[in-house]
Amino acid sequence: MRSVTYSMGVSLDGYFVGPDGGFNWTTPSDEVFRHSIAEIKEVGVHLLGRRLYETMLYWETAEQDTFDDLRLEWAGLWNPLPKVVFSSTLSSVQGQARLASGSLAEEIARLRAEPGEGSIALGGATLAAEAAALDLIDEYLVRVFPVLLGGGRPFFPQGERRVDLELVDTRTFESGVVHLRHRVLR
Repeated sequence: MRSVTYSMGVSLDGYFVGPDGGFNWTTPSDEVFRHSIAEIKEVGVHLLGRRLYETMLYWETAEQDTFDDLRLEWAGLWNPLPKVVFSSTLSSVQGQARLASGSLAEEIARLRAEPGEGSIALGGATLAAEAAALDLIDEYLVRVFPVLLGGGRPFFPQGERRVDLELVDTRTFESGVVHLRHRVLR
């Protein structure tokens, strides 16, 4: 059965966006970017909320002749990747994306039942919080950036249930970013 993964950058104090709504502090070094490329190679389909979908449209609309080799490789993997967008405000999406036709739980159940390679990746904190509340996330892939934001939107929803995790992998990058991969214990 395909696993559901949630991957995101987070500040050391636990926020994925700062008090100003920005996330420019998550700009990855080339080493971290290469790790993200390796990570996306393991994904079979990506589920996104509207805000992340709109942010990631950059890769499909930007002039790729301005990209370096790493960005070209990322775009070459990201653009053809099947995507499911959860939105109550969008009426259409572009590229290899489709709007979700069911609830998050229904979409994940359907995708898990389909034959296919790669994980079902989640993107967007609101969508991930819903998946976490429904106990649908199998692995958390967290890149902890060496910055304290002092506030903003928390990476993990507050007031949710306890979730026991097993550390599967860790890596420290020269930039000080630490990658942590935890599996949910069931």
